[in-house]
Amino acid sequence: MGLNVFLAAVDVLTTLFQSYAIDHFIMKNTMDGLRPFVVLYVLMIVAQTVSVYFSVHAATTIEMNVGRDLKWAQFEHLQTLSFSYYNTTPVGYIHARVMSDTLRIASMIAWGLVDMFWALIYVVSVFVIMFLMDGRLALILLMIIPGIALLTFYFQNRILHWNRKVRKINAQITSAYNEGITGVRTSKTMGIEPDNDREFFCQTSKMHRAASRSAKLNAIYIPLILFCSSMASAIVLMKGGRMVQEQAMQLGTLSVFLSYAVILFEPVQQLARLLSELISCQANIERVMDLLEQKPDVVDEETVIAKYGDAFHAKKENWERIQGDIVFENVSFRYPDGKDYVLEHFDLHVPAGMNVAIVGETGAGKSTLVNLLGRFFEPTEGTIRIDGRDYRERSQLWLHSQIGYVLQNPHLFSGTLRENIRYGRLDATDKEVEEAAREVSADVVAEKLENGYESNVGESGGRLSVGEKQLISFARAILANPAIFVLDEATSSIDTQTEQLIQKAIQHLLKGHTSFVIAHRLSTIRQSDLILVVKEGKIIERGNHRELLAQKGYYYELYSRQFEEESAMHVFAKRT
Repeated sequence: MGLNVFLAAVDVLTTLFQSYAIDHFIMKNTMDGLRPFVVLYVLMIVAQTVSVYFSVHAATTIEMNVGRDLKWAQFEHLQTLSFSYYNTTPVGYIHARVMSDTLRIASMIAWGLVDMFWALIYVVSVFVIMFLMDGRLALILLMIIPGIALLTFYFQNRILHWNRKVRKINAQITSAYNEGITGVRTSKTMGIEPDNDREFFCQTSKMHRAASRSAKLNAIYIPLILFCSSMASAIVLMKGGRMVQEQAMQLGTLSVFLSYAVILFEPVQQLARLLSELISCQANIERVMDLLEQKPDVVDEETVIAKYGDAFHAKKENWERIQGDIVFENVSFRYPDGKDYVLEHFDLHVPAGMNVAIVGETGAGKSTLVNLLGRFFEPTEGTIRIDGRDYRERSQLWLHSQIGYVLQNPHLFSGTLRENIRYGRLDATDKEVEEAAREVSADVVAEKLENGYESNVGESGGRLSVGEKQLISFARAILANPAIFVLDEATSSIDTQTEQLIQKAIQHLLKGHTSFVIAHRLSTIRQSDLILVVKEGKIIERGNHRELLAQKGYYYELYSRQFEEESAMHVFAKRT
Protein backbone atom coordinates (compact mmCIF):
# COMPACT_ATOMS: atom_id res chain seq x y z
CA MET A 1 0.00 0.00 0.00
CA GLY A 2 2.81 2.40 0.90
CA LEU A 3 4.59 1.68 -2.40
CA ASN A 4 1.37 2.40 -4.29
CA VAL A 5 1.01 5.75 -2.60
CA PHE A 6 4.64 6.62 -3.32
CA LEU A 7 4.47 5.55 -6.98
CA ALA A 8 1.25 7.48 -7.54
CA ALA A 9 2.81 10.55 -5.91
CA VAL A 10 5.91 10.30 -8.13
CA ASP A 11 3.79 9.89 -11.28
CA VAL A 12 1.78 12.98 -10.34
CA LEU A 13 4.86 15.05 -9.44
CA THR A 14 6.62 14.23 -12.72
CA THR A 15 4.12 16.37 -14.61
CA LEU A 16 4.52 19.21 -12.07
CA PHE A 17 8.27 19.17 -12.66
CA GLN A 18 7.60 19.73 -16.35
CA SER A 19 5.36 22.67 -15.52
CA TYR A 20 8.04 24.18 -13.29
CA ALA A 21 10.67 23.79 -16.02
CA ILE A 22 8.48 25.57 -18.59
CA ASP A 23 7.50 28.46 -16.32
CA HIS A 24 10.85 29.07 -14.60
CA PHE A 25 13.47 28.13 -17.20
CA ILE A 26 11.92 28.30 -20.65
CA MET A 27 9.51 31.20 -20.28
CA LYS A 28 11.95 33.30 -18.19
CA ASN A 29 14.89 32.30 -20.39
CA THR A 30 17.17 31.66 -17.42
CA MET A 31 19.34 28.83 -16.15
CA ASP A 32 19.32 29.88 -12.51
CA GLY A 33 18.53 26.98 -10.21
CA LEU A 34 18.76 24.44 -13.04
CA ARG A 35 21.40 22.24 -11.35
CA PRO A 36 19.46 21.54 -8.11
CA PHE A 37 16.33 21.07 -10.24
CA VAL A 38 18.07 18.44 -12.39
CA VAL A 39 19.52 16.71 -9.33
CA LEU A 40 16.11 16.58 -7.66
CA TYR A 41 14.48 15.37 -10.88
CA VAL A 42 17.05 12.59 -11.33
CA LEU A 43 16.67 11.54 -7.71
CA MET A 44 12.92 11.32 -8.19
CA ILE A 45 13.34 9.17 -11.31
CA VAL A 46 15.78 6.87 -9.48
CA ALA A 47 13.36 6.60 -6.56
CA GLN A 48 10.57 5.78 -9.00
CA THR A 49 12.66 3.05 -10.64
CA VAL A 50 13.56 1.50 -7.29
CA SER A 51 9.95 1.68 -6.14
CA VAL A 52 8.73 -0.01 -9.31
CA TYR A 53 11.25 -2.80 -8.72
CA PHE A 54 10.10 -3.36 -5.14
CA SER A 55 6.45 -3.07 -6.16
CA VAL A 56 6.79 -5.70 -8.90
CA HIS A 57 8.83 -7.92 -6.59
CA ALA A 58 6.24 -7.59 -3.82
CA ALA A 59 3.33 -8.31 -6.19
CA THR A 60 5.11 -11.35 -7.65
CA THR A 61 5.87 -12.65 -4.16
CA ILE A 62 2.26 -12.13 -3.09
CA GLU A 63 1.00 -13.96 -6.18
CA MET A 64 3.28 -16.93 -5.58
CA ASN A 65 2.52 -17.08 -1.85
CA VAL A 66 -1.24 -16.77 -2.30
CA GLY A 67 -1.20 -19.40 -5.07
CA ARG A 68 0.94 -21.73 -2.97
CA ASP A 69 -1.15 -21.30 0.18
CA LEU A 70 -4.47 -21.74 -1.63
CA LYS A 71 -3.29 -24.85 -3.51
CA TRP A 72 -1.83 -26.33 -0.33
CA ALA A 73 -4.99 -25.57 1.64
CA GLN A 74 -7.17 -27.20 -1.02
CA PHE A 75 -4.89 -30.23 -1.40
CA GLU A 76 -4.79 -30.76 2.36
CA HIS A 77 -8.56 -30.35 2.65
CA LEU A 78 -9.18 -32.75 -0.24
CA GLN A 79 -7.30 -35.44 1.64
CA THR A 80 -9.70 -35.09 4.57
CA LEU A 81 -12.86 -35.48 2.48
CA SER A 82 -14.74 -38.73 2.40
CA PHE A 83 -14.87 -41.17 -0.49
CA SER A 84 -18.40 -40.03 -1.30
CA TYR A 85 -17.12 -36.62 -2.42
CA TYR A 86 -14.86 -38.15 -5.04
CA ASN A 87 -17.61 -40.56 -5.97
CA THR A 88 -19.90 -37.70 -7.02
CA THR A 89 -17.49 -34.90 -8.03
CA PRO A 90 -15.79 -34.97 -11.46
CA VAL A 91 -12.00 -34.86 -11.40
CA GLY A 92 -12.03 -32.02 -13.95
CA TYR A 93 -14.07 -29.89 -11.56
CA ILE A 94 -11.50 -30.38 -8.79
CA HIS A 95 -8.60 -29.64 -11.14
CA ALA A 96 -10.26 -26.42 -12.30
CA ARG A 97 -10.73 -25.25 -8.71
CA VAL A 98 -7.18 -26.05 -7.64
CA MET A 99 -5.44 -24.75 -10.75
CA SER A 100 -7.44 -22.25 -12.82
CA ASP A 101 -9.51 -20.60 -10.08
CA THR A 102 -6.56 -20.42 -7.70
CA LEU A 103 -4.37 -18.82 -10.37
CA ARG A 104 -7.06 -16.25 -11.13
CA ILE A 105 -7.54 -15.33 -7.46
CA ALA A 106 -3.81 -15.07 -6.80
CA SER A 107 -3.35 -12.87 -9.87
CA MET A 108 -6.24 -10.60 -8.88
CA ILE A 109 -4.96 -10.17 -5.31
CA ALA A 110 -1.34 -9.60 -6.32
CA TRP A 111 -1.80 -7.43 -9.40
CA GLY A 112 -5.43 -6.39 -9.70
CA LEU A 113 -5.79 -4.91 -6.24
CA VAL A 114 -2.33 -3.29 -6.44
CA ASP A 115 -3.17 -1.65 -9.76
CA MET A 116 -6.57 -0.63 -8.45
CA PHE A 117 -5.06 1.13 -5.40
CA TRP A 118 -2.49 2.89 -7.62
CA ALA A 119 -5.12 4.03 -10.13
CA LEU A 120 -7.45 5.28 -7.39
CA ILE A 121 -4.70 7.22 -5.60
CA TYR A 122 -3.44 8.66 -8.89
CA VAL A 123 -6.86 9.84 -10.06
CA VAL A 124 -7.72 11.44 -6.70
CA SER A 125 -4.31 13.13 -6.48
CA VAL A 126 -4.54 14.48 -10.03
CA PHE A 127 -7.95 16.04 -9.48
CA VAL A 128 -6.87 17.59 -6.17
CA ILE A 129 -3.91 19.25 -7.92
CA MET A 130 -6.00 20.34 -10.89
CA PHE A 131 -8.67 21.91 -8.67
CA LEU A 132 -5.94 23.73 -6.76
CA MET A 133 -4.51 25.08 -10.05
CA ASP A 134 -7.76 25.91 -11.84
CA GLY A 135 -11.18 24.73 -10.76
CA ARG A 136 -12.92 25.47 -14.06
CA LEU A 137 -10.69 23.30 -16.25
CA ALA A 138 -10.67 20.60 -13.60
CA LEU A 139 -14.46 20.57 -13.55
CA ILE A 140 -14.56 20.11 -17.34
CA LEU A 141 -12.36 17.02 -17.10
CA LEU A 142 -14.29 15.74 -14.09
CA MET A 143 -17.54 15.83 -16.08
CA ILE A 144 -16.01 13.61 -18.79
CA ILE A 145 -14.66 10.98 -16.38
CA PRO A 146 -18.01 9.29 -15.42
CA GLY A 147 -18.84 8.81 -19.10
CA ILE A 148 -15.45 7.17 -19.72
CA ALA A 149 -15.89 4.97 -16.65
CA LEU A 150 -19.39 3.80 -17.65
CA LEU A 151 -18.25 3.20 -21.22
CA THR A 152 -15.29 1.15 -20.03
CA PHE A 153 -17.38 -0.77 -17.50
CA TYR A 154 -19.97 -1.70 -20.16
CA PHE A 155 -17.52 -2.78 -22.83
CA GLN A 156 -15.26 -4.66 -20.42
CA ASN A 157 -18.21 -6.65 -19.10
CA ARG A 158 -19.23 -7.60 -22.63
CA ILE A 159 -15.66 -8.42 -23.64
CA LEU A 160 -15.18 -10.56 -20.48
CA HIS A 161 -18.45 -12.36 -21.27
CA TRP A 162 -17.29 -13.40 -24.72
CA ASN A 163 -13.75 -14.15 -23.55
CA ARG A 164 -15.18 -16.56 -20.95
CA LYS A 165 -17.12 -18.26 -23.74
CA VAL A 166 -13.92 -18.51 -25.77
CA ARG A 167 -12.10 -20.14 -22.82
CA LYS A 168 -15.00 -22.55 -22.21
CA ILE A 169 -15.17 -23.62 -25.85
CA ASN A 170 -11.39 -23.86 -26.01
CA ALA A 171 -11.51 -26.35 -23.12
CA GLN A 172 -14.01 -28.42 -25.12
CA ILE A 173 -11.76 -28.24 -28.18
CA THR A 174 -8.79 -29.38 -26.09
CA SER A 175 -10.86 -32.28 -24.80
CA ALA A 176 -11.87 -33.17 -28.36
CA TYR A 177 -8.22 -33.14 -29.40
CA ASN A 178 -7.37 -35.45 -26.52
CA GLU A 179 -10.18 -37.85 -27.33
CA GLY A 180 -9.26 -37.79 -31.00
CA ILE A 181 -5.69 -38.78 -30.24
CA THR A 182 -6.31 -41.32 -27.45
CA GLY A 183 -9.29 -42.84 -29.24
CA VAL A 184 -7.80 -42.91 -32.74
CA ARG A 185 -7.92 -46.71 -32.94
CA THR A 186 -11.62 -46.79 -32.05
CA SER A 187 -12.39 -43.98 -34.48
CA LYS A 188 -10.68 -45.76 -37.36
CA THR A 189 -12.19 -49.16 -36.65
CA MET A 190 -15.67 -47.66 -36.43
CA GLY A 191 -15.17 -45.29 -39.37
CA ILE A 192 -16.45 -42.24 -37.50
CA GLU A 193 -13.79 -39.77 -38.70
CA PRO A 194 -16.34 -37.68 -40.69
CA ASP A 195 -18.58 -37.35 -37.60
CA ASN A 196 -15.59 -36.35 -35.47
CA ASP A 197 -14.59 -33.82 -38.12
CA ARG A 198 -18.06 -32.27 -38.25
CA GLU A 199 -18.28 -32.06 -34.46
CA PHE A 200 -14.82 -30.51 -34.23
CA PHE A 201 -15.66 -27.99 -36.97
CA CYS A 202 -18.83 -27.05 -35.08
CA GLN A 203 -16.83 -26.39 -31.88
CA THR A 204 -14.18 -24.33 -33.66
CA SER A 205 -16.89 -22.34 -35.44
CA LYS A 206 -18.49 -21.49 -32.10
CA MET A 207 -15.11 -20.37 -30.78
CA HIS A 208 -14.54 -18.30 -33.92
CA ARG A 209 -17.89 -16.52 -33.49
CA ALA A 210 -17.25 -15.80 -29.81
CA ALA A 211 -13.72 -14.54 -30.52
CA SER A 212 -15.05 -12.38 -33.35
CA ARG A 213 -17.61 -10.76 -31.04
CA SER A 214 -14.88 -10.00 -28.52
CA ALA A 215 -12.65 -8.56 -31.25
CA LYS A 216 -15.50 -6.37 -32.59
CA LEU A 217 -16.22 -4.99 -29.13
CA ASN A 218 -12.53 -4.18 -28.70
CA ALA A 219 -12.49 -2.55 -32.13
CA ILE A 220 -15.38 -0.28 -31.07
CA TYR A 221 -14.18 0.39 -27.53
CA ILE A 222 -10.62 1.50 -28.24
CA PRO A 223 -11.52 4.18 -30.86
CA LEU A 224 -14.27 5.50 -28.54
CA ILE A 225 -11.78 5.93 -25.69
CA LEU A 226 -9.26 7.59 -28.02
CA PHE A 227 -12.00 9.93 -29.25
CA CYS A 228 -12.99 10.92 -25.73
CA SER A 229 -9.34 11.47 -24.77
CA SER A 230 -8.75 13.61 -27.85
CA MET A 231 -11.90 15.63 -27.20
CA ALA A 232 -10.84 16.24 -23.59
CA SER A 233 -7.40 17.37 -24.74
CA ALA A 234 -8.99 19.65 -27.37
CA ILE A 235 -11.31 21.25 -24.79
CA VAL A 236 -8.43 21.83 -22.37
CA LEU A 237 -6.28 23.25 -25.14
CA MET A 238 -9.05 25.59 -26.29
CA LYS A 239 -10.07 26.84 -22.86
CA GLY A 240 -6.56 26.82 -21.42
CA GLY A 241 -5.02 28.42 -24.50
CA ARG A 242 -7.46 31.32 -24.25
CA MET A 243 -6.63 31.73 -20.56
CA VAL A 244 -2.89 31.78 -21.35
CA GLN A 245 -3.50 34.47 -23.97
CA GLU A 246 -5.44 36.46 -21.41
CA GLN A 247 -2.57 35.86 -18.94
CA ALA A 248 -5.02 34.20 -16.57
CA MET A 249 -2.93 31.00 -16.62
CA GLN A 250 0.72 30.21 -17.02
CA LEU A 251 1.89 28.07 -19.95
CA GLY A 252 3.36 25.51 -17.58
CA THR A 253 0.00 25.09 -15.87
CA LEU A 254 -1.63 24.53 -19.28
CA SER A 255 0.96 21.83 -20.04
CA VAL A 256 0.06 20.14 -16.74
CA PHE A 257 -3.63 20.06 -17.68
CA LEU A 258 -2.85 18.78 -21.18
CA SER A 259 -0.64 16.02 -19.77
CA TYR A 260 -3.23 15.04 -17.18
CA ALA A 261 -6.00 15.13 -19.81
CA VAL A 262 -4.09 12.57 -21.90
CA ILE A 263 -2.81 10.38 -19.06
CA LEU A 264 -5.83 10.54 -16.76
CA PHE A 265 -8.05 8.32 -18.85
CA GLU A 266 -5.72 5.33 -18.58
CA PRO A 267 -6.09 4.86 -14.79
CA VAL A 268 -9.83 5.57 -15.10
CA GLN A 269 -10.13 2.81 -17.68
CA GLN A 270 -7.97 0.63 -15.49
CA LEU A 271 -10.25 1.19 -12.49
CA ALA A 272 -13.37 0.30 -14.47
CA ARG A 273 -11.71 -2.74 -16.06
CA LEU A 274 -10.36 -4.00 -12.73
CA LEU A 275 -13.75 -3.54 -11.10
CA SER A 276 -15.31 -5.71 -13.81
CA GLU A 277 -12.61 -8.35 -13.36
CA LEU A 278 -13.06 -8.21 -9.59
CA ILE A 279 -16.78 -8.86 -9.98
CA SER A 280 -15.98 -11.69 -12.39
CA CYS A 281 -13.38 -13.09 -9.96
CA GLN A 282 -16.09 -13.40 -7.32
CA ALA A 283 -17.25 -16.58 -9.07
CA ASN A 284 -13.73 -18.03 -8.81
CA ILE A 285 -13.60 -17.17 -5.11
CA GLU A 286 -17.00 -18.74 -4.48
CA ARG A 287 -15.98 -22.00 -6.21
CA VAL A 288 -12.73 -22.25 -4.23
CA MET A 289 -14.53 -21.48 -0.96
CA ASP A 290 -17.16 -24.07 -1.82
CA LEU A 291 -14.41 -26.68 -2.06
CA LEU A 292 -12.72 -25.55 1.16
CA GLU A 293 -16.05 -25.56 3.00
CA GLN A 294 -16.94 -29.12 1.97
CA LYS A 295 -17.47 -31.26 5.02
CA PRO A 296 -16.45 -34.92 5.07
CA ASP A 297 -19.27 -37.39 5.53
CA VAL A 298 -17.09 -39.56 7.76
CA VAL A 299 -15.53 -37.71 10.70
CA ASP A 300 -13.65 -38.93 13.77
CA GLU A 301 -14.85 -37.66 17.13
CA GLU A 302 -12.63 -35.32 19.12
CA THR A 303 -11.91 -37.96 21.75
CA VAL A 304 -10.78 -40.37 19.03
CA ILE A 305 -8.51 -37.74 17.44
CA ALA A 306 -7.03 -36.91 20.84
CA LYS A 307 -5.96 -40.54 21.31
CA TYR A 308 -5.22 -41.77 17.78
CA GLY A 309 -4.42 -38.53 15.95
CA ASP A 310 -5.77 -37.31 12.63
CA ALA A 311 -4.77 -37.81 9.00
CA PHE A 312 -1.73 -35.54 9.32
CA HIS A 313 -0.72 -36.06 12.95
CA ALA A 314 -0.92 -39.76 13.69
CA LYS A 315 -0.29 -41.01 17.23
CA LYS A 316 0.91 -44.47 16.21
CA GLU A 317 2.09 -45.26 19.72
CA ASN A 318 -1.62 -45.69 20.65
CA TRP A 319 -2.54 -47.85 17.66
CA GLU A 320 -3.58 -51.41 18.46
CA ARG A 321 -2.93 -54.26 16.05
CA ILE A 322 -6.10 -55.60 14.45
CA GLN A 323 -6.80 -59.30 14.94
CA GLY A 324 -9.45 -59.32 12.22
CA ASP A 325 -12.70 -60.37 13.92
CA ILE A 326 -15.42 -58.39 12.11
CA VAL A 327 -19.13 -58.13 12.93
CA PHE A 328 -21.84 -56.40 10.90
CA GLU A 329 -24.65 -55.89 13.40
CA ASN A 330 -28.10 -54.88 12.04
CA VAL A 331 -26.43 -52.71 9.39
CA SER A 332 -28.58 -50.66 7.02
CA PHE A 333 -27.04 -48.36 4.45
CA ARG A 334 -27.94 -46.01 1.68
CA TYR A 335 -25.64 -43.68 -0.22
CA PRO A 336 -25.78 -39.97 0.73
CA ASP A 337 -27.29 -39.12 -2.65
CA GLY A 338 -29.57 -42.18 -2.78
CA LYS A 339 -33.12 -42.85 -1.64
CA ASP A 340 -33.17 -46.65 -1.47
CA TYR A 341 -31.32 -48.75 1.04
CA VAL A 342 -28.49 -50.82 -0.41
CA LEU A 343 -28.32 -52.93 2.75
CA GLU A 344 -31.12 -53.44 5.25
CA HIS A 345 -30.75 -55.03 8.68
CA PHE A 346 -27.68 -56.93 7.52
CA ASP A 347 -25.87 -59.22 9.97
CA LEU A 348 -22.57 -60.93 9.39
CA HIS A 349 -19.85 -62.34 11.60
CA VAL A 350 -16.43 -62.87 10.05
CA PRO A 351 -14.04 -64.55 12.51
CA ALA A 352 -10.38 -63.61 12.33
CA GLY A 353 -8.67 -65.41 9.47
CA MET A 354 -11.84 -66.12 7.47
CA ASN A 355 -11.82 -65.67 3.71
CA VAL A 356 -15.05 -64.05 2.43
CA ALA A 357 -15.85 -63.85 -1.28
CA ILE A 358 -18.44 -61.45 -2.68
CA VAL A 359 -19.90 -62.29 -6.10
CA GLY A 360 -22.55 -60.91 -8.39
CA GLU A 361 -23.07 -59.37 -11.78
CA THR A 362 -21.57 -56.02 -12.76
CA GLY A 363 -23.29 -53.17 -10.92
CA ALA A 364 -24.86 -55.45 -8.33
CA GLY A 365 -23.27 -53.54 -5.43
CA LYS A 366 -20.41 -55.85 -4.52
CA SER A 367 -18.19 -52.99 -3.40
CA THR A 368 -20.68 -51.69 -0.81
CA LEU A 369 -19.60 -54.11 1.92
CA VAL A 370 -15.88 -53.39 1.54
CA ASN A 371 -16.55 -49.64 1.34
CA LEU A 372 -18.37 -49.91 4.66
CA LEU A 373 -15.61 -52.10 6.07
CA GLY A 374 -12.96 -49.57 5.05
CA ARG A 375 -15.12 -46.80 6.54
CA PHE A 376 -15.22 -44.94 3.26
CA PHE A 377 -18.88 -44.80 4.17
CA GLU A 378 -20.54 -45.39 7.53
CA PRO A 379 -23.70 -47.39 8.20
CA THR A 380 -26.90 -45.39 8.07
CA GLU A 381 -28.09 -47.62 10.88
CA GLY A 382 -26.42 -50.34 12.89
CA THR A 383 -22.84 -51.01 13.95
CA ILE A 384 -19.67 -52.51 12.52
CA ARG A 385 -17.36 -53.99 15.15
CA ILE A 386 -13.71 -54.89 14.72
CA ASP A 387 -12.24 -57.04 17.46
CA GLY A 388 -15.32 -56.42 19.59
CA ARG A 389 -15.28 -52.59 19.39
CA ASP A 390 -17.28 -50.19 17.26
CA TYR A 391 -14.79 -49.19 14.57
CA ARG A 392 -15.84 -45.54 15.03
CA GLU A 393 -14.07 -45.64 18.41
CA ARG A 394 -10.77 -45.64 16.53
CA SER A 395 -9.47 -43.31 13.83
CA GLN A 396 -9.92 -43.72 10.10
CA LEU A 397 -6.16 -43.59 9.56
CA TRP A 398 -5.68 -46.41 12.09
CA LEU A 399 -8.19 -48.56 10.18
CA HIS A 400 -6.88 -47.73 6.69
CA SER A 401 -3.31 -48.51 7.74
CA GLN A 402 -4.34 -52.05 8.62
CA ILE A 403 -6.31 -52.88 5.49
CA GLY A 404 -4.50 -53.87 2.30
CA TYR A 405 -6.27 -53.09 -0.98
CA VAL A 406 -5.63 -54.62 -4.38
CA LEU A 407 -7.97 -52.94 -6.85
CA GLN A 408 -9.23 -53.89 -10.30
CA ASN A 409 -7.59 -50.79 -11.77
CA PRO A 410 -4.64 -50.14 -9.47
CA HIS A 411 -2.97 -46.76 -9.39
CA LEU A 412 0.79 -46.40 -9.60
CA PHE A 413 2.60 -43.19 -8.83
CA SER A 414 5.21 -41.55 -11.01
CA GLY A 415 8.58 -42.91 -9.97
CA THR A 416 10.49 -46.18 -10.01
CA LEU A 417 9.17 -49.70 -9.71
CA ARG A 418 10.92 -50.07 -6.36
CA GLU A 419 9.38 -46.86 -5.00
CA ASN A 420 5.87 -47.97 -5.97
CA ILE A 421 6.25 -51.30 -4.17
CA ARG A 422 7.79 -49.59 -1.15
CA TYR A 423 4.63 -47.49 -0.70
CA GLY A 424 3.31 -50.61 1.07
CA ARG A 425 5.80 -49.97 3.88
CA LEU A 426 8.04 -46.96 3.56
CA ASP A 427 10.74 -48.27 5.90
CA ALA A 428 11.15 -51.55 3.96
CA THR A 429 14.62 -52.52 2.78
CA ASP A 430 15.49 -53.19 -0.86
CA LYS A 431 15.72 -56.90 -0.04
CA GLU A 432 12.20 -56.89 1.45
CA VAL A 433 10.83 -55.05 -1.58
CA GLU A 434 12.33 -57.60 -3.98
CA GLU A 435 11.17 -60.52 -1.84
CA ALA A 436 7.59 -59.21 -1.89
CA ALA A 437 7.79 -58.88 -5.66
CA ARG A 438 9.01 -62.48 -6.07
CA GLU A 439 6.10 -63.84 -4.02
CA VAL A 440 3.60 -62.64 -6.63
CA SER A 441 5.89 -62.95 -9.66
CA ALA A 442 6.17 -59.16 -9.95
CA ASP A 443 9.91 -59.70 -10.38
CA VAL A 444 9.06 -60.71 -13.96
CA VAL A 445 7.94 -57.12 -14.54
CA ALA A 446 11.27 -55.81 -13.24
CA GLU A 447 13.18 -58.20 -15.51
CA LYS A 448 11.39 -56.81 -18.58
CA LEU A 449 12.39 -53.20 -17.84
CA GLU A 450 15.76 -51.80 -18.85
CA ASN A 451 16.79 -50.73 -15.33
CA GLY A 452 14.97 -53.39 -13.35
CA TYR A 453 13.53 -52.11 -10.07
CA GLU A 454 15.02 -48.68 -10.74
CA SER A 455 13.01 -48.25 -13.95
CA ASN A 456 10.52 -45.41 -14.09
CA VAL A 457 6.95 -46.66 -14.51
CA GLY A 458 5.72 -43.42 -16.09
CA GLU A 459 2.80 -41.22 -15.12
CA SER A 460 0.11 -43.39 -13.44
CA GLY A 461 2.17 -46.45 -14.42
CA GLY A 462 1.63 -45.74 -18.11
CA ARG A 463 4.63 -47.89 -19.17
CA LEU A 464 3.03 -51.01 -17.68
CA SER A 465 0.00 -53.05 -18.68
CA VAL A 466 -3.02 -53.34 -16.39
CA GLY A 467 -2.00 -56.86 -15.43
CA GLU A 468 1.56 -55.74 -14.62
CA LYS A 469 0.24 -52.90 -12.48
CA GLN A 470 -1.92 -55.38 -10.58
CA LEU A 471 1.13 -57.52 -9.89
CA ILE A 472 2.90 -54.46 -8.48
CA SER A 473 -0.11 -53.68 -6.30
CA PHE A 474 -0.03 -57.27 -5.02
CA ALA A 475 3.61 -56.87 -4.11
CA ARG A 476 2.79 -53.60 -2.38
CA ALA A 477 0.02 -55.29 -0.35
CA ILE A 478 2.30 -58.18 0.65
CA LEU A 479 4.96 -55.74 1.82
CA ALA A 480 2.39 -53.89 3.96
CA ASN A 481 1.30 -57.17 5.62
CA PRO A 482 -2.02 -55.77 6.89
CA ALA A 483 -4.43 -57.58 9.19
CA ILE A 484 -7.25 -57.42 6.61
CA PHE A 485 -7.04 -57.85 2.87
CA VAL A 486 -9.50 -56.54 0.29
CA LEU A 487 -9.13 -57.81 -3.27
CA ASP A 488 -11.46 -56.02 -5.69
CA GLU A 489 -11.54 -58.25 -8.78
CA ALA A 490 -7.77 -58.11 -8.55
CA THR A 491 -7.16 -60.81 -11.17
CA SER A 492 -9.79 -59.76 -13.71
CA SER A 493 -7.31 -58.14 -16.10
CA ILE A 494 -4.54 -60.74 -15.75
CA ASP A 495 -4.09 -63.45 -18.34
CA THR A 496 -4.67 -67.07 -17.39
CA GLN A 497 -0.98 -67.91 -17.14
CA THR A 498 -0.23 -64.96 -14.87
CA GLU A 499 -3.33 -65.72 -12.81
CA GLN A 500 -2.08 -69.21 -12.14
CA LEU A 501 1.24 -67.77 -10.96
CA ILE A 502 -0.34 -65.52 -8.37
CA GLN A 503 -3.17 -67.75 -7.17
CA LYS A 504 -0.76 -69.72 -5.01
CA ALA A 505 0.73 -66.46 -3.76
CA ILE A 506 -2.75 -65.17 -2.93
CA GLN A 507 -3.62 -68.32 -1.00
CA HIS A 508 -0.34 -68.03 0.89
CA LEU A 509 -0.93 -64.33 1.45
CA LEU A 510 -4.49 -64.68 2.73
CA LYS A 511 -3.72 -67.59 5.03
CA GLY A 512 -4.18 -66.43 8.60
CA HIS A 513 -5.61 -63.05 7.49
CA THR A 514 -9.20 -61.88 7.36
CA SER A 515 -9.94 -61.20 3.73
CA PHE A 516 -12.71 -59.99 1.44
CA VAL A 517 -12.45 -60.94 -2.22
CA ILE A 518 -14.71 -59.35 -4.80
CA ALA A 519 -14.58 -61.95 -7.53
CA HIS A 520 -15.38 -61.82 -11.22
CA ARG A 521 -14.03 -65.26 -12.04
CA LEU A 522 -15.98 -67.61 -9.79
CA SER A 523 -13.40 -70.35 -10.31
CA THR A 524 -10.97 -68.37 -8.16
CA ILE A 525 -13.10 -68.39 -5.02
CA ARG A 526 -14.18 -72.01 -4.74
CA GLN A 527 -11.99 -72.47 -1.66
CA SER A 528 -13.43 -69.42 0.16
CA ASP A 529 -14.80 -70.00 3.64
CA LEU A 530 -17.89 -67.92 2.92
CA ILE A 531 -19.41 -66.66 -0.32
CA LEU A 532 -21.89 -63.77 -0.31
CA VAL A 533 -24.08 -63.49 -3.42
CA VAL A 534 -25.17 -59.95 -4.23
CA LYS A 535 -28.01 -58.96 -6.57
CA GLU A 536 -29.42 -55.44 -7.01
CA GLY A 537 -27.62 -54.27 -3.90
CA LYS A 538 -29.00 -57.08 -1.72
CA ILE A 539 -27.29 -60.18 -0.32
CA ILE A 540 -29.59 -62.94 -1.48
CA GLU A 541 -27.47 -66.03 -0.76
CA ARG A 542 -24.61 -67.00 1.53
CA GLY A 543 -22.58 -70.16 2.13
CA ASN A 544 -19.53 -71.94 0.79
CA HIS A 545 -19.12 -73.12 -2.80
CA ARG A 546 -20.62 -76.57 -2.29
CA GLU A 547 -23.55 -75.32 -0.24
CA LEU A 548 -24.48 -72.69 -2.83
CA LEU A 549 -24.24 -75.13 -5.73
CA ALA A 550 -26.46 -77.54 -3.84
CA GLN A 551 -29.11 -74.83 -3.42
CA LYS A 552 -29.25 -74.42 -7.22
CA GLY A 553 -30.15 -70.78 -6.83
CA TYR A 554 -28.70 -67.59 -8.27
CA TYR A 555 -25.07 -68.56 -7.54
CA TYR A 556 -25.63 -71.86 -9.32
CA GLU A 557 -26.88 -69.97 -12.38
CA LEU A 558 -23.91 -67.58 -12.35
CA TYR A 559 -21.39 -70.37 -11.94
CA SER A 560 -22.94 -72.59 -14.61
CA ARG A 561 -23.17 -69.74 -17.09
CA GLN A 562 -19.56 -68.69 -16.52
CA PHE A 563 -18.33 -72.29 -16.65
CA GLU A 564 -20.00 -72.76 -20.03
CA GLU A 565 -18.56 -69.50 -21.37
CA GLU A 566 -15.02 -70.35 -20.22
CA SER A 567 -15.30 -73.89 -21.66
CA ALA A 568 -16.45 -72.50 -25.01
CA MET A 569 -13.59 -69.99 -25.04
CA HIS A 570 -11.13 -72.78 -24.20
CA VAL A 571 -12.38 -74.95 -27.08
CA PHE A 572 -12.28 -72.00 -29.47
CA ALA A 573 -8.72 -71.17 -28.42
CA LYS A 574 -7.63 -74.78 -29.12
CA ARG A 575 -9.18 -74.75 -32.60
CA THR A 576 -7.52 -71.48 -33.53
